[in-house]
Amino acid sequence: MRACFAHVGSLVLYSGIVTTGVAALTLLWPSLLPVVGPMYAGAAIVVGAIVAIAALLLPAPLQSVSIPSTLLDRHLPQWQYGEHHELRIHAGPDAVYRALRAVTAERIRLFRVLTWIRAPRLSRGPESMLCPLPNQPILDVALRSGFVLLADEPPGEIALGAVLAGPGRTGVSSGEFAGLNGPGCVKAAMNFLLVGEEGGWTRISTETRVHAADATARRRFGIYWRFIFPGSYLIRLMWLQAVKKGVVAPA
Repeated sequence: MRACFAHVGSLVLYSGIVTTGVAALTLLWPSLLPVVGPMYAGAAIVVGAIVAIAALLLPAPLQSVSIPSTLLDRHLPQWQYGEHHELRIHAGPDAVYRALRAVTAERIRLFRVLTWIRAPRLSRGPESMLCPLPNQPILDVALRSGFVLLADEPPGEIALGAVLAGPGRTGVSSGEFAGLNGPGCVKAAMNFLLVGEEGGWTRISTETRVHAADATARRRFGIYWRFIFPGSYLIRLMWLQAVKKGVVAPA
């Protein structure tokens, strides 16, 4: 259910944007869709714009875990925005964990393209998750550029967190992260969870959660999240694929 809700706001937003864009092009070039007259194209522009604006204003229900079972649960048990991805790799947890820690941005397909689309200016700035140095493990880059290591229990799970807005954006420790909840605070956490399965397989999953402390912070982050969600979704998928390839052909 949480994965479904994570998709819906972004899906509605881009449906509205596409509808508005196609209708506008039809007005400019009537031959593009000759069966659609100017009146219908104009109406579609209005409807598409309304749908897009409504998507940005959709509420984000608070989700929570009642009994923590992972490191991520302990450090961010409540959130409004999130995504979850997983795959199975034919290797033991130790090998998968080593591959996870070694993954670089170059091994994650479309990583630099998608981060440039997300923030062109930041993708050329100082080292960060949006601008990692070449051939540097991406998790190490994260920990050098604003993320804090919440917990690491190899080869089972690693969890990272960051304060995106409000108090505590710099210098927050892993012990302070869970309790940080001041006005305007927006904090994010992500994990990689590795579970060994029969037959020499490992199920690796990654989950990202974002918690906004108040209504204003929730609305502001919600607009940003629904725009960037498709790129974030693809990066997470490609990240797991890069781990899988790293197990098969380590660097």
